[in-house]
Amino acid sequence: MSDLKDKYTKEVIPKMKEKFGYKNNLAAPRIKKAVVNIGIGSILKDEKGQDFISRDLSLITGQKPVPTLAKKAISGFKTRQGMVVGLKVTLRGKRMFDFLSRLINIALPRTRDFRGLPPQSVDQGGNLSIGIKEHIVFPEILPEEVKKIFGLEITIVSNAKNREEAIELFRLLGFPIQK
Repeated sequence: MSDLKDKYTKEVIPKMKEKFGYKNNLAAPRIKKAVVNIGIGSILKDEKGQDFISRDLSLITGQKPVPTLAKKAISGFKTRQGMVVGLKVTLRGKRMFDFLSRLINIALPRTRDFRGLPPQSVDQGGNLSIGIKEHIVFPEILPEEVKKIFGLEITIVSNAKNREEAIELFRLLGFPIQK
């Protein structure tokens, strides 16, 4: 069992029950999934570049990414319908908790000029969205082997009823959300 899941069951649930007055443990909000997304519009033509990005994303998440396709053709972006425009990985369960643990403890502190996540990054549905400019902040990626540095977007989906509950959940789990 991962350390973040233990922390959730032993520390976060009792504090959430105390603060919001839940009757049982199942009423407390929990994290459902983490979605890691990359747009590969800048290297659409380069097949090798897509392979490198796919390899790096699978190293970061521990899961093979799924290509996302363009819904319609946009001439300004030089895309056609059905063209691969991004990659995404949806993490649940143990892999999700392992990834979030690495994100909180290693990747976010290693980002340049990091002063915490703004509370505005949590939306009304209780989901946290984080943008990372350089994927080399993750420990699995060796900077010497990287051909092209890319950014990625991480959305952590919770079943919190409102924004206040979600912010408290993420703070208790250890996300560095600013006051």
